[in-house]
Amino acid sequence: MDITKRGTIIGILAMVATALLWSIAGLFIKVIDWHPLTIAGFRSLIASFVVLLYVKRPHFHLSFPQVAATVCNAATMMFFVAANKTTTSANAIILQYIAPVCTAFLGAWLLKEKTRLEHWIAIVVVTAGVVVMFMDEIGGGRTLGNVFALLSGLTFSLYFVFMRKQKDESPIESILLSHWLVAAAGLTVTLFVPAPRFTLKAVGAVVVLGVFQIGVAAVLFAAAIKRIPAVTANLIAVIEPVFNPVWVFLALGEAPGAKALAGGAAILIAVTLVSMISARRPNKPEPA
Repeated sequence: MDITKRGTIIGILAMVATALLWSIAGLFIKVIDWHPLTIAGFRSLIASFVVLLYVKRPHFHLSFPQVAATVCNAATMMFFVAANKTTTSANAIILQYIAPVCTAFLGAWLLKEKTRLEHWIAIVVVTAGVVVMFMDEIGGGRTLGNVFALLSGLTFSLYFVFMRKQKDESPIESILLSHWLVAAAGLTVTLFVPAPRFTLKAVGAVVVLGVFQIGVAAVLFAAAIKRIPAVTANLIAVIEPVFNPVWVFLALGEAPGAKALAGGAAILIAVTLVSMISARRPNKPEPA
């Protein structure tokens, strides 16, 4: 196996692990009775220490891709929190996961990474799978919340693109800066909302979120995005909502319905196939 293909496989595996860690958010957030922005602030503060422990000496050159990825990641986290407060959870998830479509076009334009036939097929199947998963919950919600969800989808896709833009550098500093931004915003809001109750369960959950769900995940994502195209990484990320109900079922016994299982199966099959095909191709940028 040549070095390029080995790197692609490592990138795919790192992205799968990232998505699995991202997916535990719903389970642990359920047990924290704090304001959402307070959770986001403490979670990002803890995650920043994890990233610093890994990087040791971060290099902030403040290039356009580094700053853009920072702002887009911070905006995604904030928009998604706002969306979950002002529209239904299903609307927020579905509208955010328009990101692979945006990444396909933005990646071709900004990264010159060709979106192949298997990517387009996977995008269609994944989109259908997400809709099927949350079909019974779609609808309702406020227009403003849906706008926040759409914005989070756009900024999420731009985050992948600008992180990928740093593939020849060190993209993890963008994640560190974004966590500092979210921590500053979230903890500032905490001063003006009801004070959080620091119970053992709540503190333990927010530590798990900070250390693993976005801390270790940040290290894995930075490794993945250096090795695989942005659209491939974004498609793999869609397994996050598939595994979220799995963890809730294992921990709390809330069984997913038939539609959730069918939609999740479609997503997993599409992501697995596109990952296998990507692993067989040289990881070289091509003209769009």
